[in-house]
Amino acid sequence: MNVDNTLAVFSDYAFFSAFIIYSLALALSVTFYIKRLAVIDLEREKKRLTAAELVTTGADSAAPPADTAEVAQLEKQIAEKEQSAEKFGGMTQSLVWLGIIVHISSVVMRGLAAGRFPFGNLYEYITEITMFTMIVAALYLQRKDLKVLWPWVLAPILALLFFGGTKLYVDSAPVVPALQSYWRAIHVGTVSIGASVGMVSGVASLLYLLRMWQPVGEETGFFGAMAKPLPSAKTLDAIAYRTVIITVPLFGLGIVLGAIWAEAAWGRFWGWDPKETVSFITWILYAAYLHARATAGWRDSKAAIINIVALATMIFNLFFINLVVSGLHSYAGLN
Repeated sequence: MNVDNTLAVFSDYAFFSAFIIYSLALALSVTFYIKRLAVIDLEREKKRLTAAELVTTGADSAAPPADTAEVAQLEKQIAEKEQSAEKFGGMTQSLVWLGIIVHISSVVMRGLAAGRFPFGNLYEYITEITMFTMIVAALYLQRKDLKVLWPWVLAPILALLFFGGTKLYVDSAPVVPALQSYWRAIHVGTVSIGASVGMVSGVASLLYLLRMWQPVGEETGFFGAMAKPLPSAKTLDAIAYRTVIITVPLFGLGIVLGAIWAEAAWGRFWGWDPKETVSFITWILYAAYLHARATAGWRDSKAAIINIVALATMIFNLFFINLVVSGLHSYAGLN
């Protein structure tokens, strides 16, 4: 099958453009994060002054009122910084959606260039899993109080794209005969979406542990400053839980569909191939997180740690199993 080199080149350009756009979005989101930190500090200072005024008034009704001019000045500063912060938050969201559109175009052109679904090697898989993750995150983080999570999502996405584009890149080409099946799009597509939602969940659990370590209003030191703009631990825990509810059935369905394809291609449903095994372990961990999350005594940090281990296992499967361990799923596309 001939490859349309023009479309392949345009796909590469779109990939690079998406990376640049996401990088700009990261810079804007970090600025937004810092501005939100300043707003929180001012709001807490205002709360402290207001509380001091109430104490003074309650202790001695004849005492002069606290300096209300300082409180008014703080309110003005808060309003100005909030307005400035929201501009950066809005620009981040706009750039993210622009990056997603360009990212999708890169994937589509890659597939059209080779006349197949673009799930043929590890470079393409990285491109798709990051695309799905960005779509899931963009849909979930539209709420005003959740936009501060963008730096924590964009940073690992850019790291994956950079590694994929520099170390895993291969030219567009037809896939090996073993992958020339309609099951490839169904199986790999389902697993990709499930894994993408799982990545968002894992990041939320990591931030949940940070927030539990640095509770709202009690933050100290460098990590306390990093945690200040974050939502409450309850909100982060809810994000992790609700996304894993999607991950478990999708990822599990992807494994089942892979088993059906394996029976058609290799004459058996399951052979304990390294990638099959680690994928199954990953699914077990995600299911264990759901069970732990619903079990008394496990709903706090213990459940979150299981979710993070599941994320780590999925990343281990993505890189180590594909690049180092030899198996029937060794289709990274690298020599």
